[in-house]
Amino acid sequence: MIELETSQTVPLTAGQDAVIRITGSRVTLDSIVGQFKRGATAEEIQHDFPSLSLREIYGAISYYLEHTDRVEEYLRAQAQSAAQVRNQIENGRDTLEVRERLRLLRSRQAK
Repeated sequence: MIELETSQTVPLTAGQDAVIRITGSRVTLDSIVGQFKRGATAEEIQHDFPSLSLREIYGAISYYLEHTDRVEEYLRAQAQSAAQVRNQIENGRDTLEVRERLRLLRSRQAK
């Protein structure tokens, strides 16, 4: 009888920034799961991320399906973190000055 490997390595790596990416790439789990939830097939996802193999994409999707609750919790935390950073940037003093300069430049160009 042929013995088959019964465990698999998940192609995911958590970086120092706590963002989970496909191992060896800059593609985030968020990106893969987001497209999958919108109905994209693994082949369609690979079209958008040609640096990934179908094995890596299917591995990420499989991980999501096996750990949906935990991944959804991670995705919510990532979205909340992104919203906080966006809010800090938009409300920061430095950006107010830059925005005003951009408005002036646009108004001059429009004339």
